[in-house]
Amino acid sequence: MYDLMIIGGGPSGAAAAITAARTGASVLVLEQGRFPRHKVCGEFVSAESLALLASLLMDNLLLDRAPRIAAARLFLDGRQLRAPVAPPAASISRFDLDLALWRAAEQAGAEARLQTPVRRISGQGPFLVETANCTWEARSIINASGRWSSLSLPPPSASAHKWLGIKAHFHEPSPPSSVDLYFFEGGYCGVQPVGADTINVSAMVRADAATTLPELFALNSKLQSRSKYWQPATEPVTTSPLLFRRPEPLRDRALLAGDAAGFIDPFVGDGIALALRSGTAASKCLLPFWRGQTSLAAASLAYQQTYAQNFLPIFRNAARFRRLLSLPTQLRAPFVSLLHHTGLPAFVVRATRGAVR
Repeated sequence: MYDLMIIGGGPSGAAAAITAARTGASVLVLEQGRFPRHKVCGEFVSAESLALLASLLMDNLLLDRAPRIAAARLFLDGRQLRAPVAPPAASISRFDLDLALWRAAEQAGAEARLQTPVRRISGQGPFLVETANCTWEARSIINASGRWSSLSLPPPSASAHKWLGIKAHFHEPSPPSSVDLYFFEGGYCGVQPVGADTINVSAMVRADAATTLPELFALNSKLQSRSKYWQPATEPVTTSPLLFRRPEPLRDRALLAGDAAGFIDPFVGDGIALALRSGTAASKCLLPFWRGQTSLAAASLAYQQTYAQNFLPIFRNAARFRRLLSLPTQLRAPFVSLLHHTGLPAFVVRATRGAVR
């Protein structure tokens, strides 16, 4: 009987495992894939989570060598908008980050198993977790299995458009130390350095607009011009569908963290930060239960309240800006003009971030 079983070993699951194991809880993490691996992700680690990430890793090498992102540039409707990112964010490849967090979870004392997909979870505390070859018992569960795993909440009805995520790394000499967002009809593409001469190119696009990176580059003239000088560093990876729903951090007394709880609009660049912070918060809320100081129901309610206070406002603000950016060009023109002539871009950056910690 484990104190905690975590489904999924990405940033949210690993953060939960490290936090719980360091308190002395018995922890088992089940990950269906293997590390290292590339994931469709902007690889932008915003400032509010850098101190937390450093405390989880207990090794600053990965953070020390990570490029810092001090500005955001938006290429929208023929304009270039610029906003400071203060304090600066970091840019860390998921290929490196996920593996480092997984190893930190093992070092903290968590039992961690790769290539072990979970088939079913039953019970409301204690829980039974079934895989192909084994069944485990746990006093509590954190579901960090991602957006649309079989264990996450079912997606809403499909919208009129199918959205894809596409990502690859490219070589570019001396890339600028900014995250550059190129918007076009049918989506956007983010570009930022992940090394001295390497960039991450990550996009969200409607399937009827483009299904490959070259097709996507052609949708924005500035992006197309810049991409002519890129040399591939990795093979592209894709994910679909990209669907949005109201975040839900609790189901049947199992706590949901990271994308399993809610998928943040990718252009705001806060997905990794939310994963780390929500996974950590879930374990902290369960600690009184493991110590016999409260019930699982009370610990679950505490997490639900923590999530509502600290994370839901970020989702709401991001959704508002997504709706504005999704308007037809003529309708969003006044908003773009306002962004161009005021300090509103900096406000947008602040409104889609949590408190620095």
